Amino acid sequence: MAGVVEPSAVGLRLMHVHAHPDDESSKGAASTAMYVAQGADVHVVTCTGGERGSILNPNMDRPDVLENMTEIRRREMEAARDILGVTQEWLGFVDSGWPEGDPKPPLPEGCFGLVPTEEAAVPLARLIRGIRPHVLTTYDENGGYPHPDHIACHLVSMAAYRMASDPDADLGDEPGEPWQVLKVYYQHGFNRPRTQAIHDKMTELGLESPWAERLKEWKPDPEHDKRITTKVPCGEYFGVRDQALIAHATQIDPDGHFFKVPLEVQREVWPYEDFELVESQVETTLPEDDLFAGLRDRVTG
Repeated sequence: MAGVVEPSAVGLRLMHVHAHPDDESSKGAASTAMYVAQGADVHVVTCTGGERGSILNPNMDRPDVLENMTEIRRREMEAARDILGVTQEWLGFVDSGWPEGDPKPPLPEGCFGLVPTEEAAVPLARLIRGIRPHVLTTYDENGGYPHPDHIACHLVSMAAYRMASDPDADLGDEPGEPWQVLKVYYQHGFNRPRTQAIHDKMTELGLESPWAERLKEWKPDPEHDKRITTKVPCGEYFGVRDQALIAHATQIDPDGHFFKVPLEVQREVWPYEDFELVESQVETTLPEDDLFAGLRDRVTG
């Protein structure tokens, strides 16, 4: 568990928008826990209930679990939320599932991936106006990986970000007062330079790397790597991240590849979580080491 820190982020508000329960724990969870410890209000918005998610932990691969996925994933989210110290809202859309096959089958009727972006953005824009975050994070235009719900999450997040500040946006009854989010980031936690650095260190130490096969298929993309603008030092909170991950028992195998790299190796090699600043209403200098760069004195002072 992380140690005591000064409450240097009191008054600051951060919103993470994610596609499914467990995404908040696998993407940016250590920096989330750090900002909570600093006194920031951190809010997670989960677009879907993860109803069509596969059971990825062999210990949970049972008929009774599959039959109750909606309820179980909701309980898992509640546990992870409490570990991270965040508040959390469900946007209420239905998981699209991962389409498999060649060609891929059509998405199921009524799922999040088929909801028109402007329609799906309305409830999120209302939440933005109600919570009034200074910073919002979401996924890039590829969704981080091309799951239909992750791509929809990107589109909906960016649309809602714009709608929330637009006094003429039609947000229905009780739309709330317009709110301008000051900074928007894309999550880039799972990137090739980080993965390569950890793999190289594991090999140097004579340990088996969980990323050897993945790196053989993952072609370097220097242009994409340049998109990372912000490395948040949060290695002290990797243990909290792992606790939150394990809370999602249907999705995370405690004996799986997520946990093959010792925390001390991760902290030595890459003690950061990585983001891309894509919108800013305040002056900041790149590269950054803080999602609230340019905001701390302005908001807390």
